[in-house]
Amino acid sequence: MASRPLNDDEVLSEMNKMVAFIKQEAMEKAREIKVKADEEFAIEKAKLVKQEQQSIDAQHDKKRKGAEVAQKIAQSNLTNKSRLKLLHRREEQLQELFAASRSQILTFAQDEGRYSQFLEGVIVQGYLQLMEPNVTLLAREQDTELVQKAGEAAAETYTQISGRQVTFDVQSPLSSEGAGGIKLVSGSKRITIDNTLDERLRLLEDRMLPEIRKDLFGPNENRKFYT
Repeated sequence: MASRPLNDDEVLSEMNKMVAFIKQEAMEKAREIKVKADEEFAIEKAKLVKQEQQSIDAQHDKKRKGAEVAQKIAQSNLTNKSRLKLLHRREEQLQELFAASRSQILTFAQDEGRYSQFLEGVIVQGYLQLMEPNVTLLAREQDTELVQKAGEAAAETYTQISGRQVTFDVQSPLSSEGAGGIKLVSGSKRITIDNTLDERLRLLEDRMLPEIRKDLFGPNENRKFYT
């Protein structure tokens, strides 16, 4: 049977069917695009939210660490100030102790018996250190007579100990404001032994300082090695 041409109504009907089909296809495609767009939007949104959250967390962490560092610095500064204040006060106490010792040696020479014995002892010591036949004894002007007698007695003791003879002369260039004692100068003038009370106190302060600190303030917690 041969096909006949479509009449106008049939053409219109076929066109309407095609339009409906195309429209349906377009709507389905539009829904697919919308769903995909919504999915991509949700993914991008979640990504941006996560990035922003990470940025906020990083800023918060940076501020927190900065605050912690600032707090540690402040605590360290306070600790250092307290430590320096404590060390300063301890140094003041040591100086007060040394000042009391100096005031005592200033009156030591007033006890002639003890002072003469001291002079004789340090002169003997000096003779034995120098081991020279001629020695000059340097003293305060007010001690010249005592040093002369002490030098003679010390010379006898020196001879008994060493079997050698020593001669000496007394000069008085030492300051009268010093605590006393003597200096011994070798005959060649190359060696001087300082046996003044001021020098002996200074050496004693240096030598005894660690023990004095320990007795007054206890052991040093920061010190790990002891000789």
